[in-house]
Amino acid sequence: MSVPDTTYRRIRQEVTERADALWDIASALHADPEYAFAERRAATLLTGELRRAGFDVRQDVAGMPTAFTARSGEGRPAVALLLEYDALPGLGHACGHNLIAAAGLGAALAARAVVEPGAGSVLAVGSPAEEGGGGKVREVEAGVFDDVDAALMFHPGVYDWARAPLTAQEQYRVGFHGRAAHPTGNPTEGVDALAALVELFNVLAALGRRLPEASHVQGIITHGGKATNIVPEYAEGLFGLRAATTQALDDLAGQLRSAAAGVAQATGTTCAVERATVRYEHFRDSEALSGRFAAHLGRAGIALTPPAPGVYLGSSDIGNVSSRVPAIHPFVAIMDEDGSDHTPGFAAAAASDRARRVLTAATEALACTAVDVLYDAGLRAEAWSGHRETVGAPR
Repeated sequence: MSVPDTTYRRIRQEVTERADALWDIASALHADPEYAFAERRAATLLTGELRRAGFDVRQDVAGMPTAFTARSGEGRPAVALLLEYDALPGLGHACGHNLIAAAGLGAALAARAVVEPGAGSVLAVGSPAEEGGGGKVREVEAGVFDDVDAALMFHPGVYDWARAPLTAQEQYRVGFHGRAAHPTGNPTEGVDALAALVELFNVLAALGRRLPEASHVQGIITHGGKATNIVPEYAEGLFGLRAATTQALDDLAGQLRSAAAGVAQATGTTCAVERATVRYEHFRDSEALSGRFAAHLGRAGIALTPPAPGVYLGSSDIGNVSSRVPAIHPFVAIMDEDGSDHTPGFAAAAASDRARRVLTAATEALACTAVDVLYDAGLRAEAWSGHRETVGAPR
């Protein structure tokens, strides 16, 4: 069953009536940035709004004090609106998560207001620590999305793109163990762990020249010894790995392990390689759902296009959600293409008049797409069919 135009008009009215309140929430979050797993005031503000609207709110989700779910309705079909609200240390909301939270909240409220009893469930999912820690990864592992038919969010950016070219990423800690010695008194007794670590950087630099598009390794030295008159017996580096797909990331991690083992053998050291963060999978876009969102957003005069070929915009834990259910993560510009997120300029843009207009438009488009998911069985079937082709997961 398709959604009647009268329902879309009701959604537009609901969002219009809430526009000022949603901007107040986005502004309050912007003025009071909180960081990974410590977004207590943000979570309290958002769950309070959902409770007042009649949602069944559950907190401490997946063992995270600032994660929550809020449900209206029962059973399937079910659509999840995702809220992010962590900020960047030193930069505040320079990724616009204040707008993501307000839009997800507003879309959930508007959808609930128009969805008839028995039509399914509207779920607002509060996910902390997207910038580092991977709240959605833990929520996926805890089964939050097991009975969900679609996960929807938007992200403010510098492009108007219908889908997000987001790579897979993880970090590894590599430690080399050698043997301490005096560099002058008994230099032949020493086994220089730092020299081994430096050699690993050299090997990885050579490897980098033949990696596939979007794959790279960026490393830093986190421990290089204790004094210049001691041959370092231990040295450690932290390496960030990114790749266009999760499989390519696994391949890259294998190359890192092989390189570290080879260096250890060549230098007489021993090494340990361990993953230091959760893994963010690459994002798998639901073309069917992204098309609906783009069409709804177009009514506000914002035209979304495919991303530019060969351009990648970092990584996000939404990738892990997209491996479980059909998902969207479009970018909607709040500043021009010569700008960049994770900058003071983008933080300012997240509280601008343009951001306010985008917030209202994206909230309406998300709410309309959510209702499409609940009412249109054909759309759900198309989304799941595309998901199975991409992921191969039975459903």
